[in-house]
Amino acid sequence: MHAALRKVGPVMGGAQTILDALRDAVGPAGTIVGYTDWDGQDDIEDHPELRTEARPFDPLTSRSVRDTGFFPEMLRTTPGARRSGNPGASMAAIGGRADWFTADQALDYGYGPQSPLGKLVEAGGKTLMLGAPLDTMTLLHHAEHLAAFTPKRIRHYETPMLVEGETVWRRFEEFDTSDPPDGLADDYFATIVEAFLATGKGRRGTVGAAPCVLVEARQIVPFAVDWIERAMRPRSAS
Repeated sequence: MHAALRKVGPVMGGAQTILDALRDAVGPAGTIVGYTDWDGQDDIEDHPELRTEARPFDPLTSRSVRDTGFFPEMLRTTPGARRSGNPGASMAAIGGRADWFTADQALDYGYGPQSPLGKLVEAGGKTLMLGAPLDTMTLLHHAEHLAAFTPKRIRHYETPMLVEGETVWRRFEEFDTSDPPDGLADDYFATIVEAFLATGKGRRGTVGAAPCVLVEARQIVPFAVDWIERAMRPRSAS
C-alpha cells in the first residue's frame, strides 16, 4: 500500500491508529507491505567525493527514503516488521506472511518476479492507494519489468551493503525506473490506473477525507503490461 496520511484528516492517535485499523482489516493472517527504498543512494550519487564515508545498506536499520512519506518508515520500524534485501527496491512487511514476502528478493532487477511485487501477484494480493497519487503505484514497476518493449534503459550503480558485519560495495543492474519509457508522460502510471478503473475493475472509496483506490494485483499487472506494450509498439517497430 501507499499512503498520504495527512489527506485522511484528523484521527485520534494519528498514523498509528490508521495502521492499527489496516491490521484489523487484513486480520492476523494478512500482511501489509510497503515500499521503503532507502535513504542512502542519492547521497552517494550526489556526493561521490564522500563515497568512503557512506553508510552501508542494512535492512534492519537503514531508514526509508523520505520521498515515500511517513508511512513506510512507520511500517519498517513497527515491532515484528521484516524488510527485503534489495536496497533500492526494498520493501517492509508486517503480518502473517511478512517473512515470505521479504525473503530472497533478487539483488539485480529487484522489481521482477523474484520480488515482493511478484509475490503480491502470486498471493492474489491487492494494492491500496490511501490518499496517495495514482502515479506512485510501485506495483506498476513490476509491469514495466514484465512488459516486452524496446528500448529499455538499464541502470548500473554501486551500493555499499552490510554483509556479515562488513561493508561490501556491490554493483547493481536494474531497469531504470527513475523516468518513464521514452515518449510516455511522467504520470503515465496514473493514466494506466484510471484506464483500469474505467473497465469496472478495482474500487474507489474514501478513508476519512482521503480518496482511495483498491486494485487486485493479478488483474492490474497484466492490464498494465498490455497497456505499456501497446503504447510502446510503434517505437519498438521503429
